[in-house]
Amino acid sequence: MSTMQETEKSPEAVVVEIPKLSIVVEFTGGLEMLFSDQRRHSLSIPVTNKEGKPFTIADLIEHLCNHTMKDTRKELFVLDDHLRPGILVLINDADWELEGEEAYEIQAGDNILFVSTLHGG
Repeated sequence: MSTMQETEKSPEAVVVEIPKLSIVVEFTGGLEMLFSDQRRHSLSIPVTNKEGKPFTIADLIEHLCNHTMKDTRKELFVLDDHLRPGILVLINDADWELEGEEAYEIQAGDNILFVSTLHGG
C-alpha cells in the first residue's frame, strides 16, 4: 500500500505596483474651503487613467472630487462633469487654454492651480 502525500501550495499575494506621478495642486479664491481649508495639496496620482491612457486634467478633476474634496458641495467645483465656468486653471503658471485644457496630460512635478473668480458680493 503506498501512501500519497498531498502538498498544497498557498497562493502567493501578488502585489502590483501602480506607477504614480507626484504633483502639487493648489486652490485659491475660496476653492480651498471645499478641500479641507487647505490651499496646497501634494498628491500622488496614477500615471494612467482607468482606460490605460495618460492621466489628464479631466481625470484629475474627477480624482479631486472623489478623493481629495471633503465638502459635499461638488457643484461649486464641477458642473456636468466638467470644471465649473469661472474657475481659472494654471498649469505650471501657464493658462490651461494654452496647454489643451482638460486634455492636458499631467507630468511628474506639475503644479496645477485652480482659482475661483466667483465671489459673493
